[in-house]
Amino acid sequence: MTRTFAFLPAAALLAVSVAACGTNMEQRAATGAAAGLIVAGPVGAAVGAGVGAAVNEVEEDKAE
Repeated sequence: MTRTFAFLPAAALLAVSVAACGTNMEQRAATGAAAGLIVAGPVGAAVGAGVGAAVNEVEEDKAE
């Protein structure tokens, strides 16, 4: 059980970096959800989708 907690921060970092992949909001939310699902199950999928959507908003703000 302790080993799982040791890898959790690295897995979370991977999920956030994968959430930035994609060219539009749907793709970013989908990649974030997939990464979150792998890391933390259904709750992680919801969080990953939210992170993907947030990354999309940041990218749109940069483009303006």
